[in-house]
Amino acid sequence: MSDLTENLPPEAADFISRHPETRSLDAIFPDLSGVIRGKRFPMTEFASVMTNGLAFPASVFMLDAMGHSHDPAGIGFTDGDPDCVAKVIPGSLLPVPWAEQPSAQAMVTFFEPDGSPYPFEPRNILQSVLKRLKDMGLHPVVAFELEFYLFDRQRGEGGVPQPPVSPLTGLRDDATQVYGMDALDSFADVMEDISAACTAQGVRTGAITAEYAPGQFEINLHHLDDAMMAADHCTLFKRAVKGVARRHGFQASFMAKPFLDQAGSGLHMHISLLDDEGRNVFDGGEDSPASPRLKHAIGGVLEILPEAMAFLAPNINSFRRYVPDIFVPIRRSWDFENRSVAVRIPLGDGAARRIEHRVAGADANPYLALASALAGIHHGLTHECDPGAPSKGNAGHAYDPDLAFRPRAALNRLGQNPLLAGYFGADYLKAYIACKQSELEAFDGSISRVEYEWYLQAD
Repeated sequence: MSDLTENLPPEAADFISRHPETRSLDAIFPDLSGVIRGKRFPMTEFASVMTNGLAFPASVFMLDAMGHSHDPAGIGFTDGDPDCVAKVIPGSLLPVPWAEQPSAQAMVTFFEPDGSPYPFEPRNILQSVLKRLKDMGLHPVVAFELEFYLFDRQRGEGGVPQPPVSPLTGLRDDATQVYGMDALDSFADVMEDISAACTAQGVRTGAITAEYAPGQFEINLHHLDDAMMAADHCTLFKRAVKGVARRHGFQASFMAKPFLDQAGSGLHMHISLLDDEGRNVFDGGEDSPASPRLKHAIGGVLEILPEAMAFLAPNINSFRRYVPDIFVPIRRSWDFENRSVAVRIPLGDGAARRIEHRVAGADANPYLALASALAGIHHGLTHECDPGAPSKGNAGHAYDPDLAFRPRAALNRLGQNPLLAGYFGADYLKAYIACKQSELEAFDGSISRVEYEWYLQAD
């Protein structure tokens, strides 16, 4: 033990003293698509990783959803695929409760050779937006809500995912019972282990809900006054859900729309803003439920939404979620206590006043989704944007002509509009668009089962 802990940072030495049985260390990070990537090290290399970090190809942040590199904007083959230095994020060294053998994980962040943050890492994109708000004396308080599906490990006909077999009844779920307690009882062991795994990793979870489709659930994460930590916790949560589900014989998925005739899975972001004295600037006091700064923030979010769609709906499947009349926002809209709008103001007293950004799918990268929302808030505050009148009734009855609901159209809007370029960097947007366009071309290069069913008979 003394050889392993000698000269270690205090956090690492303390971890080993509490978990001497640990067999390996996973150094992990989420890529552009939110896929967890990294390396697994034996404990003989634990000290080196924790002290010095590790080398990793910088192009890993420009892989498509399948993990393929298309050399977007010359990042990959063209530039010789250089390494960056990845260093462990303090406070992220944690046990992995669902692992087959005692294991640890630590999140890493990337740096250029000169020590500056690597500008194409989504975490650093979010950090740059947070700095803009901090310079205004504003500090976001953030909570994520994510919906996900549990699937049977055995696929149905044609490889289609199936709802899970209930451990309680032995029958496959086939009915929708939103908020149904029987569904929670059926999968209580899975949900309990997910909560326990999150607790072990310092991720605070709240209410668990059975959602609008068989096998669909939602688990809320707590509000944090550290927005970066909130995004980190969202990433850790998704990994924990998948890992625990696998141990129970299920597959967990955050795919936005696995079934055309069932509910999609969203990523809702709850955001309030505190000033340097800890006051919520969205609090309008007794005279108004919405402060002027809250309205400006909403106006900015709605103004930036057309180009943000490429981050809020990052995949081809993401756009299948946007269907009228199912509580998924399809217009630039806002209102109090209205789940059909893009920006909802939930119930709560003035000190808890916040916006709920409801547009993103559960497949969105949490750093990029949150960065786009906070960029909209910053833009709205600095330009005093007017959100217009709040919507009344069902705001999701028809598509907004100013929003793109197809992937290529969303990428085109992102390339044509300058607002997010001022926050994310023009070079990042160029590379992101190139990566996603290559992904679309690869998708279009495959022949689907539907094509055979339709066109073999029509030749």
